[in-house]
Amino acid sequence: MPLYHQLGKVPPKRHTIFRKENGDLYYEQLFGTIGFDGMSTNMYHVHRPTQVKKILGQYSVAPKVAKSNNIQSYRFRGFEVRPEDDFLESRKAVLTNSDCTIVLAAPKKSTEDYFYKNTDSDELIFVHRGTGTLRTMLGNLKFEYGDYLLIPRGIIYKMDFDTQDNRLFIVESRRPIYTPKRYRNWFGQLLEHSPFCERDIRRPDKLETHDEKGDFLIKVRKQDEIFDMIYATHPFDVVGYDGYNYPYAFSIHDFEPITGRIHQPPPVHQTFETDAFVICSFVPRLYDYHPEAIPAPYNHSNIDSDEVLYYVDGDFMSRNDIAAGHISLHPAGIPHGPHPGAAERSIGKVSTEELAVMVDTFKPLMVTEEAMKIADEQYYQSWLDPEN
Repeated sequence: MPLYHQLGKVPPKRHTIFRKENGDLYYEQLFGTIGFDGMSTNMYHVHRPTQVKKILGQYSVAPKVAKSNNIQSYRFRGFEVRPEDDFLESRKAVLTNSDCTIVLAAPKKSTEDYFYKNTDSDELIFVHRGTGTLRTMLGNLKFEYGDYLLIPRGIIYKMDFDTQDNRLFIVESRRPIYTPKRYRNWFGQLLEHSPFCERDIRRPDKLETHDEKGDFLIKVRKQDEIFDMIYATHPFDVVGYDGYNYPYAFSIHDFEPITGRIHQPPPVHQTFETDAFVICSFVPRLYDYHPEAIPAPYNHSNIDSDEVLYYVDGDFMSRNDIAAGHISLHPAGIPHGPHPGAAERSIGKVSTEELAVMVDTFKPLMVTEEAMKIADEQYYQSWLDPEN
């Protein structure tokens, strides 16, 4: 999100002397993207952020693919993913390609014994169930049901949960995740037609600064492997920073829907973008108001993208037999549309209470072994007329 933010103490100029009360230097770190051309943040540490004491080992967390070339529509029952204590172990990759991985997680406990850093991907965590605090080296964010948490790659963080009943829908993106360009002017400000504005973006408001030495375990993800690394100082030792590259939160409940006289295409629901996929938010809204409108979507062909819908809440008007936590996959190459009877049911309706997150990828998604454990393999036949 191109929005300047400053938290804590910073010197008047970059790359200049900045001393502690005892006269020692704070240690500056540029935290940037795309070489020196993308968004960046300048942070100032109590200790040098480069002190690695040990590398204990590494292990693979690469998704295990069950179907690498898929044309079948699927429904996955996401709430059948078993809760697990550990945050990282709870993450189950269900769909993947070279640009992103879609993950379901049901962690029961907070991240206690380690810190986590994903150097492969930006992470967009959608909170379906649970409340708590995202704690990061650049400050903390409270979260609750309906929040998107955008964590840029390289951020060191922990997840503190208030309860054991937590459900997360996660998109790991190997491309930077931004707000859509068509919502912004040439300065980066969100325009009047955008379905959200800067006031809806929640930035870190509390900075933890720990002046501690010891043995601190950081689990670092690189090229689909986790490296267990022991750092000599607490990774949350930043006294201040400023810039554009930091974690933030945005609630799906703050997305203002765009409606029209006739059915609007999926891009009106767009919330985030990369150059490889988009993420959309379907929220409660008034239906189309043309007197002859059919509010249910028309049949359309996925020629250029796979469509994934994660159903959060409400009655999704274009589908039959869909419940919270379900995921539908409609792959490129075949048309899809409303289930039998859905178009007819929608006529005359004035509003919908549906809540869902959609991911459209431009490269085909592979179905993982974890996904097949929760798959409805007859879902692709659910569009057949009864006589067929």
